[in-house]
Amino acid sequence: MPINSFENFPMSWKPSVDKTKRPIYQSLARQLKQDIIDGNLLPGTKLPPQRELADYLDLNLSTISKAFKVCELKGLLSASVGSGTFVSYDALSNAYLLADTKPKHLIEMGATLPDNVSYEPLLLQLKSMVQDTDYEKWFGYGRAGESIWQKDAAIKIIQRGGFETTVDQILFANGGQNAIAAVLAGLCQPGDRIGVDHHTYSGLKTVAAMLSVQLVPIKSENNQFNPKAFEHTCKNDNIKGIYLIPDYHNPTTCCMSVENRKKIGAIAIKYNQFIIEDATYHLLNQNPQPAVASFAPEQAIYIASLSKAIAPGLRLAYVAVPRQFKEPISKALYNLNISVSPLLAELAARTIVSNQFETLIDGHQQEAIRRNQLVNRYLADYTCFGVDTGIFRWLLLPGEITGAEFESLAAQQGVQVYAAERFVVGNSCPERAVRVSVCASETIEELEQGLIILKRLLKDII
Repeated sequence: MPINSFENFPMSWKPSVDKTKRPIYQSLARQLKQDIIDGNLLPGTKLPPQRELADYLDLNLSTISKAFKVCELKGLLSASVGSGTFVSYDALSNAYLLADTKPKHLIEMGATLPDNVSYEPLLLQLKSMVQDTDYEKWFGYGRAGESIWQKDAAIKIIQRGGFETTVDQILFANGGQNAIAAVLAGLCQPGDRIGVDHHTYSGLKTVAAMLSVQLVPIKSENNQFNPKAFEHTCKNDNIKGIYLIPDYHNPTTCCMSVENRKKIGAIAIKYNQFIIEDATYHLLNQNPQPAVASFAPEQAIYIASLSKAIAPGLRLAYVAVPRQFKEPISKALYNLNISVSPLLAELAARTIVSNQFETLIDGHQQEAIRRNQLVNRYLADYTCFGVDTGIFRWLLLPGEITGAEFESLAAQQGVQVYAAERFVVGNSCPERAVRVSVCASETIEELEQGLIILKRLLKDII
């Protein structure tokens, strides 16, 4: 029997457990999940201490610990040393952002897509390739030994982003998210923990959940990843590494200072932490900063994806991997990829080596500037972070409305935006904000129509 009487005790969760259904910890975990789904336990709720709950249910402490662990690995709970266990703010948020089909009734201002009017250099390059006499090789299996010159192309575009690497460090992946999945699969075991910004790329969240890797939010300062908080987490939260987007952070648009890049690199070396540097947006900057990897080259895995800077359909990422991590990541990429498409790898390499990628990037930037000028005009009265060459913005909401509420309201009026709740990690409190895509709508006229609707909604909620 319980030692204490809990009749009038203010516990945040008082479950009832059928002890005939075994294992009991799974039954308890299912009830916890259901109470979160039903809204009986709201995001941010602090759960009772495990010993207290064990006493209340007359169960072993280990049973409670197992149930909490199951829910923690599913992303439903977030625990921090000295603070307790909380219902995650992102427990029920949908992190899968790109729908199977484009919604016909919505103006797309959610997905982070570059414009679709700057692809002519790719088309010309593709036409040239299919006229080769041995064109059939583009439709076979690619072999690692045949891609040396393509790795030279990889080095060229990585250097363009502020990082010096060598051919022997380059691996290919079928896109940035595929590369992230391979890094986590190669370097982490289920239950391992990695540090991230308190709002982070939704694709990382889905991959981490699939692999049962826990994301630990690290506090920011002035909207940047805080080196002091990183060091504190290294000492106290048993993390193995960190994931960063230092250039045009998704979703907040922030760019990390060079000073912070140096400090983070030094801390990673000191505590032997790996760094996953997601450079998806590094080519959006007209003046790229030195990569974090340049300050910790033996600790950092640098991922240069082509989807946002060149074309989404060019499913290719170049991954610069330190020697100590190359074998496990290479094996993981093989098991996830089998091989990268020779057609896409060759198309990307020719576009880069011929310098036509500069024309593509410049074309995207000019279109982004045109569209952002429109955003600046319609949203001038609101705080909307981002630069004129960026493909999305981070809109802080007035009044007391949450991001999730505004996303729902906008969808009812025919515009898709994405709430901060989709990006928040663990028990971090989401900002009252939404991510607004600038280039995803098919035409600038459609973008203007969406902005008119958003401006009207913003006025109505003040």
